[in-house]
Amino acid sequence: MKLSERLRELRAERNLRLKDVAAIAGISVPYLSDLERGRTNPSLDTLQTLATAYNITVHDLLESVEFYGLNTDGALPKGLADLVADPVLGGQLTPDWVRTLSRIELRGKRPRDKQDWYEIYLHLKRILE
Repeated sequence: MKLSERLRELRAERNLRLKDVAAIAGISVPYLSDLERGRTNPSLDTLQTLATAYNITVHDLLESVEFYGLNTDGALPKGLADLVADPVLGGQLTPDWVRTLSRIELRGKRPRDKQDWYEIYLHLKRILE
């Protein structure tokens, strides 16, 4: 998910209008609109301001937002990080597999634990090979 989509999602979840969030956050409606349309990128201060307006942390605001570049193992979902760290099972995963798995959500939720991630990996591997 892109940051712009995440910002729209947070606002929609709370049934707020652009002008409501802009007033709470102390930013302009056009700027917030540009953020939600992906026309501009926020500064760290703006991210903090928006997180505060939604009564969440910046970490929670950025949850499930995809960024360009490589993710570190610390940025992986917990069960997937456990799978990657496993000396036997994790050795089977290439960086491409880890990147692919890290994007998976099932009905808006991520697999719960290492075993769930491993089963998904095996199913996908069977399908793709």
